[in-house]
Amino acid sequence: MPFLPAHPEDLAARGLRPGDLDLVIVTGDAYVDHSSFGSTLIGRLLEAEGYAVGIVARPDPDEVEAFRLLGRPRLAFLVSSGALDSMVSSYTAGRKPRSEDDYAPGGKPELCLRGDGTIGPGCRARRQARPDRALIAYSTKCREAYKGVPIVAGGLEASLRRLSHYDYWSDSVRRSVLLDAKADLLVYGMAETAILEVVRRLAAGAGIAELRGIRGTAWRASTRPELPEASTVFLPSFEEVSRDKAAFAASFRTQYRNTDPHSAATLVEESDGRWVVQEPPAFPLGRPELDRIYELPFEREAHPMYRSFGGVPALAEVRFSLVSSRGCFGACSFCSITFHQGRAVASRSRASIVREARLLSGLPGFKGYLHDVGGPTANFRRSACAKMDREGACVDRRCLAPEPCPRLEPDHRDYLELLRELRSLGGVKKVFIRSGLRFDYLMLDGDEEFFRELVAHHVSGQLKVAPEHVSDRVLALMGKPGRAVYDAFAARYAELNRELGLRQYLVPYFISAHPGSGLPEAIELAEYLRDTGFVPDQVQDFYPTPGTLATAMYWTGTDPLSLAAVHVARGERERALQRALLQFRKTENRALVREALLEAGRGDLIGRGPRCLVPPEAVRESPGAPGRPIAAARRSRSARRPPGDRCRGA
Repeated sequence: MPFLPAHPEDLAARGLRPGDLDLVIVTGDAYVDHSSFGSTLIGRLLEAEGYAVGIVARPDPDEVEAFRLLGRPRLAFLVSSGALDSMVSSYTAGRKPRSEDDYAPGGKPELCLRGDGTIGPGCRARRQARPDRALIAYSTKCREAYKGVPIVAGGLEASLRRLSHYDYWSDSVRRSVLLDAKADLLVYGMAETAILEVVRRLAAGAGIAELRGIRGTAWRASTRPELPEASTVFLPSFEEVSRDKAAFAASFRTQYRNTDPHSAATLVEESDGRWVVQEPPAFPLGRPELDRIYELPFEREAHPMYRSFGGVPALAEVRFSLVSSRGCFGACSFCSITFHQGRAVASRSRASIVREARLLSGLPGFKGYLHDVGGPTANFRRSACAKMDREGACVDRRCLAPEPCPRLEPDHRDYLELLRELRSLGGVKKVFIRSGLRFDYLMLDGDEEFFRELVAHHVSGQLKVAPEHVSDRVLALMGKPGRAVYDAFAARYAELNRELGLRQYLVPYFISAHPGSGLPEAIELAEYLRDTGFVPDQVQDFYPTPGTLATAMYWTGTDPLSLAAVHVARGERERALQRALLQFRKTENRALVREALLEAGRGDLIGRGPRCLVPPEAVRESPGAPGRPIAAARRSRSARRPPGDRCRGA
């Protein structure tokens, strides 16, 4: 199937002219025709419904002509900042500009689509072609390009900023992006159902005022809306939540309790005399609908206009991967999936996934390896329990943490059968699992068959898992299981590898400076790393992003669900100290580690003994390894064994 029109030449190849399209999608990502890219998925779905759809991908935000390349759309502009929030895409947790962008041509963040149809640096030679808060910038340019064309905002940035939210980069509360972007409607969550209904109404001649009452959307009003009292909740106003952290916590708690389509109310928020109305979430797609959209005719390639730049890096990881499911009942505090995809899990049929795998096996470049079969959590192919699908997720409890719900029904049989079918396909040598595994859910399954086959067939040398921390107090705030669960998993993983005669390793991910973690908790994690011998090459600094429970903790200093006080490492100094503790073996971190230990009253960990984290002064450097002490190099070699295979406390 030809690429969706993304350039005037594409229009000509289809016998179209600028202005012949029903809908123009504007996105901050380069155009990759693959189902893992949300704008493409929506575009192909609308095309399958009979609409003429084009994509203006990564337009120069300074050139209005870039937004006119495909002409005036008949029905609407559909605007997204891309697969990520534009601020997360462009800046690190330390608020420094990123030097690469996997969603840009050649990974070069300065490249964009210019007004003359060429790919190059932005007209102001900006370092980042994707503008800050891109949804606002793109919507403004669409309005400038063609006045009177409806603008529908969507994608992750719209979804997580749909109501008042804390913005880490300005260190302030911002109002709904719907108001700042001056869009006519906002679509949130997994948008297929909502966007089809919106476009259907527009095609039938509906005006903006008639795009109300659609699940999964938010709309604005200039006067207080008249809505049914029984199913409507009025949130604290933007003015209240921006000046009062208690009001912010209360508003977030209400939003958090209204994310399930079975039980959610309509939420209303006032801002400067205007009103934002959030309709209840859309229901997850059923299995036939999911099968249909993931089997639409995608090219599975980046658009040819990027060929001279080496394509788009983001395609590499997903090109030979398979999406199995959506939604996640893990409910980690630092994750936005609860607000975006919801807790109920919807999955594709095994037959659909196998058909796609056969298609992948015939593509150029396929070498016999399926890189991933998963979703937000790979081993969730069904919801946590029958009640969740029938009546919705529980409002006041999580399914897995801090303790598993008695209703939880851990079951890997369907996923295991899927993996077996994929392994049996001709031309498939190996099927890997690289999206996240919830190891506590795995350990709750009384049948170990999946765990054993995971180790035997689906690990590419290293299994990446996310315990995130070892302090039980921090883990409870994260929505993760206690340390003992990970220790048991790591030990059993090591045992299975020994039984199967394999040398495969665990690579655990940890987060520094998560709300609840102070220096004592960071030291506890550093001591765990010392005792297990694991040397983390990378540490994830906690990144306060819109729409997460942990970000609300960061801003308010409380857990919005319990109202208990939470320690927050807010300043750069403490964040740097916590990060240094997690990488205490790095020579360049030693001064910070000593500072942190002395401040926490743990001078006993400074010295040359086996339990010390750092020496009192620098040690001789290893030849050929600048900046790495000899002792640390020895530990690094020993750390290649699985953590569960080491003597604890050694």
